Amino acid sequence: MSKCWAKWGWLLALMGPAVAQAQVDLTVLDRDMTGPRAQVLVLGTVHLSGMPKDFRPALLDRLAAFKPEVITIEALSGEECDLAARHPAVYGSDYCATADAAKAATGLDVPAAIAEVNKTLKAWPAQPTPVQRRHLASRFLAANDRSSAYVQWLQLPDGERRAGDGLDAALVAMLEQIATRNNENYQIGARLAARLGLQRVHAVDNHTGDNIDVADAQAFGQAMQQAWSAGRTELNVREKQEQALSQGRDLLPLYRYINQPEHLEVLADVNARAAMRAQSPQDYPQIWVAGWEARNLRMVANIRAAFREQPRSRVLSIVGVSHKPWFDSWLGQLQGVEIVDAEQVLK
Repeated sequence: MSKCWAKWGWLLALMGPAVAQAQVDLTVLDRDMTGPRAQVLVLGTVHLSGMPKDFRPALLDRLAAFKPEVITIEALSGEECDLAARHPAVYGSDYCATADAAKAATGLDVPAAIAEVNKTLKAWPAQPTPVQRRHLASRFLAANDRSSAYVQWLQLPDGERRAGDGLDAALVAMLEQIATRNNENYQIGARLAARLGLQRVHAVDNHTGDNIDVADAQAFGQAMQQAWSAGRTELNVREKQEQALSQGRDLLPLYRYINQPEHLEVLADVNARAAMRAQSPQDYPQIWVAGWEARNLRMVANIRAAFREQPRSRVLSIVGVSHKPWFDSWLGQLQGVEIVDAEQVLK
């Protein structure tokens, strides 16, 4: 034993600090923190297009009982849309819907509108007038934040949902059209925010990390389809049940089903494990996973920033259910953050 130490001890001694550094457990650094932790609920969602438009509000009732003070949605922010518009060679010319109509009505481009929104919210009164809400809605539209504009629109009395104070006829028509869209950002995120008296939702999606650049896009797509198909046996069965639950007006059973740990594990297995074990001469499936992880990391960072100045808050993050395992894991590692069990909230 002593000879072995004499031979290898010096090497182990050199390796010791590096190994110890790599094994620092960052998740326990907040164990002595003062005050309560932020409570973060990640709600895995389906895309509501094709669902019944008049679904019952039982799901919203459960989420409202959680009393979130910050709500995030899977949408691209005005900042990212503006970035993409300035780099069409990288992101293409149709990365986001434009804010041209709102710019024509307000005279503000996206950066100027974002600055005005932030300034307005800092001085926002406890009892805003309809004039103030219409004005802020127009600024949110100019900032390419349609969901938050809809939050303001929903909090106007019916008789005050009209043009004026920055909203012209075109923007009013846009808001009225949003009301008819079966989109979870509007029908769950914005409606819940308005119900709770919040002033906005936070768009946290990001595609700068998964904007993958490969030589052969067709071969890349084929490699990914092969990888996913090889791992979809159990998911195919679960998707049939998901489809059956999607037919009812009450979406609560559907959301209970897709937020079960068993369902999340199957989704994570298809998204990552099947891709990581797939063979490709160009490593295409592994490249996809790298982009998927980069996207999720940047989304998680955006969520963290959304409640950065509210460290004790209750946060609801509404995101496509495939993202939930990554969100739960990475958000749960942040200092002063506790992940809320979605199953318990949806009971």
